[in-house]
Amino acid sequence: MTVTRFAPSPTGLIHVGNLRTALLNWLIARKAGGTFILRIDDTDTERSRQEYVDAIREDLEWLGLNWDRVEHQSARLDLYNESADRLRELGRFYEAWETPTELQLKRKKQRNMGRPPVYDRAALDLSDADRNRLRAERGAGAWRFKLNRARIEWEDLILGRMSIDAASVSDPVLIRQDGRMLYTLASVVDDLDMGVTHVVRGSDHVTNTAAQIQAMEALGSRPPEFAHHSLLTDAKGEPLAKRLNTLSLRELRANGIEPMAILSLMARLGSSDPVRLCASHDEMIEGFDIARFGAAPTKFDPEDLEPLTARVVHGLAAEDVADHLSAVPGALREQYWHAVRANVSRRSEAGGWWQSLAGSDPKDVAEEDREFVSDAFDLLPAPPYDANTWSAWTCAVSDKTGRKGRKLFMPLRLAITGQSRGPEMADVMPLLQKKPGL
Repeated sequence: MTVTRFAPSPTGLIHVGNLRTALLNWLIARKAGGTFILRIDDTDTERSRQEYVDAIREDLEWLGLNWDRVEHQSARLDLYNESADRLRELGRFYEAWETPTELQLKRKKQRNMGRPPVYDRAALDLSDADRNRLRAERGAGAWRFKLNRARIEWEDLILGRMSIDAASVSDPVLIRQDGRMLYTLASVVDDLDMGVTHVVRGSDHVTNTAAQIQAMEALGSRPPEFAHHSLLTDAKGEPLAKRLNTLSLRELRANGIEPMAILSLMARLGSSDPVRLCASHDEMIEGFDIARFGAAPTKFDPEDLEPLTARVVHGLAAEDVADHLSAVPGALREQYWHAVRANVSRRSEAGGWWQSLAGSDPKDVAEEDREFVSDAFDLLPAPPYDANTWSAWTCAVSDKTGRKGRKLFMPLRLAITGQSRGPEMADVMPLLQKKPGL
């Protein structure tokens, strides 16, 4: 069975970069009829917050990205410690005490010598006496995974054949000096224990993947299939990382962006398929293929969400926007929404035309048009009006005044709606509750 997971850290709100990872994993699982796991990476107890756990769940539910089960890494620490002990027994885990400053000086020296800034494994040469002395002086050390200095290869579902020389990579720290399990170890153990078959994440994790493959193999298990999607840039091609906090799902939601607009864009962004609005999750799943995604940096422009959101809103029924139609008489809501929805770009704007159409606010009419509009209103009978009223009335006005085209229609539209463009006036007239006037 296909098993994927999304493993956010509850240290902040989900942004569009997180969503891309979540969505691609969700799509793989759903297309295969498999399992999608929401795995909360909350091993950092100092920064993790329940409010962010709640926000992650709420945002995914808002998008309709349902999960099959939830796991919390903070509840799995015993399992991580057991795996760490196994790596120690296998000689693949060793303790090191270098401070950040010492490591920085080592890297600087290596660069000056034209060498890659890779950890020199000095900790492996320490005697037992040295280790005891360092423990006494500095406390517990950080635990590093000892990589086999060989090429690590895998067939990436997006990047193709990957090959990384482990000699060019530092032995990764899996447990910090303060005892906190880092993502690399927790993810390895969880992916194996949960039977994860596919892992999709950003291309900035490629080096992590290489180390994790060796760690999984050291623990006697076969790694899942990996896919590394491209990183997002802004519309100018600059890294998006600095803007991610302003592109949280919570903020997009507050700004009225529709879930299917976001999902439709992110399900195709960076692939060879053109972006199109999907009417449903099932349609999105049907059209998904991870093999059609590429490795090149992918431009994300929030403005692209605007027309997609508008198209979603245009397809909604009156009952879908009922919360925003409270001012519209119940008997007119269906008719009203049919008339105005093509001119609304957010659900929150659904009721915005009613005040004008109800005739409760005066309209600004250009001085040179006031006499014309007044004469035109004299030719308009009292309501009720129907779909033919606009045509019959404007014909009568044209016959009397001689005005035609824009000079005829625009002043009358402005006098009734206060807007130079908007719904078809044939649809507007039956909504008027009283005869308009100046």
